[in-house]
Amino acid sequence: MPLPKDPYILLSYVNMKLRDRYSSLDEFCEEEGEDRDALVAALAAAGFTYHTETNSFG
Repeated sequence: MPLPKDPYILLSYVNMKLRDRYSSLDEFCEEEGEDRDALVAALAAAGFTYHTETNSFG
Protein backbone atom coordinates (compact mmCIF):
# COMPACT_ATOMS: atom_id res chain seq x y z
CA MET A 1 0.00 0.00 0.00
CA PRO A 2 1.50 3.36 -0.95
CA LEU A 3 1.92 5.96 1.78
CA PRO A 4 -0.68 8.73 2.00
CA LYS A 5 0.27 11.95 0.16
CA ASP A 6 -1.44 14.36 2.56
CA PRO A 7 1.18 15.23 5.20
CA TYR A 8 -1.27 15.12 8.12
CA ILE A 9 -2.67 11.74 7.14
CA LEU A 10 0.91 10.56 6.52
CA LEU A 11 1.90 11.76 9.99
CA SER A 12 -0.98 9.90 11.60
CA TYR A 13 -0.34 6.73 9.60
CA VAL A 14 3.41 6.62 10.28
CA ASN A 15 3.05 7.44 13.99
CA MET A 16 0.40 4.73 14.36
CA LYS A 17 2.70 2.16 12.72
CA LEU A 18 5.65 3.28 14.85
CA ARG A 19 3.57 3.06 18.02
CA ASP A 20 1.88 -0.26 17.26
CA ARG A 21 4.39 -2.27 15.27
CA TYR A 22 7.90 -0.87 14.86
CA SER A 23 10.58 -0.02 17.40
CA SER A 24 12.32 2.52 15.15
CA LEU A 25 11.92 4.56 11.99
CA ASP A 26 14.67 2.50 10.36
CA GLU A 27 12.78 -0.72 11.08
CA PHE A 28 9.56 0.78 9.70
CA CYS A 29 11.27 1.88 6.47
CA GLU A 30 13.05 -1.43 6.00
CA GLU A 31 9.96 -3.57 6.59
CA GLU A 32 7.62 -1.33 4.58
CA GLY A 33 10.11 -0.76 1.75
CA GLU A 34 10.06 3.02 2.16
CA ASP A 35 12.84 5.52 1.51
CA ARG A 36 13.73 6.94 4.93
CA ASP A 37 15.14 10.21 3.58
CA ALA A 38 12.09 10.84 1.39
CA LEU A 39 9.71 10.12 4.27
CA VAL A 40 11.60 12.38 6.68
CA ALA A 41 11.73 15.12 4.02
CA ALA A 42 8.00 14.87 3.29
CA LEU A 43 7.12 15.24 6.95
CA ALA A 44 9.76 17.93 7.54
CA ALA A 45 8.21 19.98 4.74
CA ALA A 46 5.02 20.04 6.83
CA GLY A 47 6.96 21.01 9.97
CA PHE A 48 7.35 17.60 11.62
CA THR A 49 10.55 16.07 12.98
CA TYR A 50 11.35 12.51 14.02
CA HIS A 51 12.17 12.07 17.71
CA THR A 52 14.07 8.87 18.51
CA GLU A 53 13.29 9.08 22.23
CA THR A 54 9.56 8.80 21.58
CA ASN A 55 9.81 6.94 18.26
CA SER A 56 7.39 9.38 16.66
CA PHE A 57 7.09 12.47 14.52
CA GLY A 58 5.85 15.65 16.05
